[in-house]
Amino acid sequence: MRAVVQRVDGASVAVTDESGTRTVGEITGEGLCVLVGVTHEDTPEQAERLARKLWSLRILADERSCSDVNAPLLVISQFTLYGDARKGRRPTWNAAAPGPVAEPLVDAVVAALRALGARVETGRFGASMRVSLTNQGPFTVLLEV
Repeated sequence: MRAVVQRVDGASVAVTDESGTRTVGEITGEGLCVLVGVTHEDTPEQAERLARKLWSLRILADERSCSDVNAPLLVISQFTLYGDARKGRRPTWNAAAPGPVAEPLVDAVVAALRALGARVETGRFGASMRVSLTNQGPFTVLLEV
């Protein structure tokens, strides 16, 4: 399981469908925007480990974590984190888990964060999403569990 974690000062995700474009997840103020990718071998235990790491990661102001200041998280599924563009000019997605495997694991990360007491907003799995954020720092970290 792989996550790109950005310290943000606000972030949102919008989805466009037959009824138009609408915001489906939004956080305001300091928090984390987390893009989560899942590969074939990932497990619910890894999802829980990632959630604990995100909740306690000390990358907010004054080396604090979301758990220290009750900062919100915006979690968005991102299969392209397992794209491979080492050969040729077109990435392959073979390492990314298919939706029926990945969706429950991304949901497990969100559920584990909420069980820890986190305020979590999400995107919509499999949708074409527009993510807007203000990266504070900029500060971006790659996590793998």
